[in-house]
Amino acid sequence: MEIHGNILFGDLDQGTNEFSLQQVKHFMTQSTLSSSQLEKLYSYLKKHQNDTEGQVVSLYDSLLVRLSQQEISMLLKDLENIQSHYH
Repeated sequence: MEIHGNILFGDLDQGTNEFSLQQVKHFMTQSTLSSSQLEKLYSYLKKHQNDTEGQVVSLYDSLLVRLSQQEISMLLKDLENIQSHYH
């Protein structure tokens, strides 16, 4: 199932509960996140959603992508959408 969020794009395999991340903001990537990894990311961002300086996420363990406070809120909504499709 394709997920087109505000910040991310990817494919959710509902059989394995894995999300294949293909794009963050305008950066192309290829990573697979388990439901527990996605939950950890969600929890971390939720704790830091009010940080006025935003957060930085790493793609490929080398490319750093800055997320503003507003983008963190949008990403949290994207992650909530993905989580709502897990069984």
